[in-house]
Amino acid sequence: MEKQPATAAMPVGSVTRDCRRGKTGHDSPWMFILSDGAPRWSEGEVWACHLAWSGNQTYRLDNLAAHEPLLGAGELPGPGEIMLAAGESYRAPDVCFAYSDCGLDGVAARFHDWVRAMPGRVDPVAKPRPFTLNTWEAVYFDHDEATLMRLADRAAAIGVERFVLDDGWFHLRRDDSKGLGDWTVDPAVWPNGLDGLARHVHGLGMEFGLWFEPEMVNLESDLYREHPDWVLAAPEAVPCRGDVSYRNQYVLDLANPDAYAHVHGQMAGLIRDLGIDYIKWDHNRDVTEPVHDGRYGLHAQTEACYHLFDQLRGEFPGLEIESCASGGARTDTGMLMHADRVWGSDSNDPRDRIDIQRWTELVVPPKMIGAHVGPSPAHSTGRATDLSYRAAVSLTGCSGFEWNILDCDDELRSLAAFVALYKELRGLLHTGRVAHADLHDPAWRARGVTDAGRTHAVWTVATVDTLRAALAERLRITGLAPARRYRVRLRTEVGEPRWGWVTPRWLDAARHGGFTVPGRLLGEIGLQLPPLWPLQAMILEFTAE
Repeated sequence: MEKQPATAAMPVGSVTRDCRRGKTGHDSPWMFILSDGAPRWSEGEVWACHLAWSGNQTYRLDNLAAHEPLLGAGELPGPGEIMLAAGESYRAPDVCFAYSDCGLDGVAARFHDWVRAMPGRVDPVAKPRPFTLNTWEAVYFDHDEATLMRLADRAAAIGVERFVLDDGWFHLRRDDSKGLGDWTVDPAVWPNGLDGLARHVHGLGMEFGLWFEPEMVNLESDLYREHPDWVLAAPEAVPCRGDVSYRNQYVLDLANPDAYAHVHGQMAGLIRDLGIDYIKWDHNRDVTEPVHDGRYGLHAQTEACYHLFDQLRGEFPGLEIESCASGGARTDTGMLMHADRVWGSDSNDPRDRIDIQRWTELVVPPKMIGAHVGPSPAHSTGRATDLSYRAAVSLTGCSGFEWNILDCDDELRSLAAFVALYKELRGLLHTGRVAHADLHDPAWRARGVTDAGRTHAVWTVATVDTLRAALAERLRITGLAPARRYRVRLRTEVGEPRWGWVTPRWLDAARHGGFTVPGRLLGEIGLQLPPLWPLQAMILEFTAE
């Protein structure tokens, strides 16, 4: 449940919220917002502050009697971490401020425009964001070349464009307690190496991706046995007795030039030999004892991570890197200056994801938020949901599968239809302006994307719980041109939602070819929503005629 908001009246005095996890964190301060009342998506004045930094951080609010309220943020250095000799300097991380007089959506639009304009960003028009299959929830650590090749065959057959081999391919990696730091292919599992799978994936016309966790090391690894001094920790803190919450892993000191060269050399060799197009870069442990050369060393560690991202992307033009940190625990704009995509969450439960993604996209553009369809029931919660619901939520980010689709014979046609729908709509979904409806019932979620010319819009309307009103409310479609006419269609390629006893008359027409209506009516009167059952979603498309 990354990025969940906490709201309160402005306190009197000086208030700080700190993050000491060594990364942005799942539940750490990520953004401070002031508003002229309860924050709303479409209206009201909003002031926002976000720190572009992936290490420890502090956010501050000063509400003092003799001054205007002040909002700010900055790096949170450790004791004695920044020590400057004569002539040396320290550059603080950027702090990003945004103002909007049209609510939270206005703030998000400013962040999206800024992030999209960063140097080195992949243009989603020149290269549409690929539909990705990641193998984690398909096979976990159970790697088998023949099975994974059949998985690649099926993925390509339904239109998948990028195939990513997740954790489990390297030396000793049969569970999460061994192997980190040894970025060599495990011959016991891959006797022919990864060359055959990479060639097979490329031969099917897909990109090939590979999982790494470059900043980490297991004690059960060749690297640690040879270089125990490369761990970023106080020596007396290794091993951390009785603690299994960090997956038996430690942080590798990338500010150590030898450790950095080791990781870079192994990764670069694999990228070159296998023709790797994409890296899923994970970070599964808080950095709690960042001792480098006897001093607090998190700042240098964070800078070294950024440098490794940039060096690999510079050496291998076209290489894309996704930032994952047990899901969305490192999705700040400091990381977005170096990464091409972030993984929204390790939960693919669409009920969780619909809120995780809507708050993440306050800062991160949808084209950069990985949002995959997983199996039902969900791996992370055990909750069962319809495929149509999972697909609709996935469309609000950069779509893919996190699923063993070899088990999906009965659903294969629907999966292919979903991939085709994503490809049809992604040009709009990844370049348009995002808007959210301020509906009154807390069970509703309604989100749309409209292109710059106001000729095309797609809205995802969903429920997360039982509706409280028997008569559902109206959805006003913002962002359309009032004087133009629009064809309204309900996209049902992956199935139709289910609702109660009342069916608005417009919905029957939208299901069967669509109908046309003025943009003014859609924006000012709106569409009477059907009383959707819990955990149902529908995709509405509006096309100017």
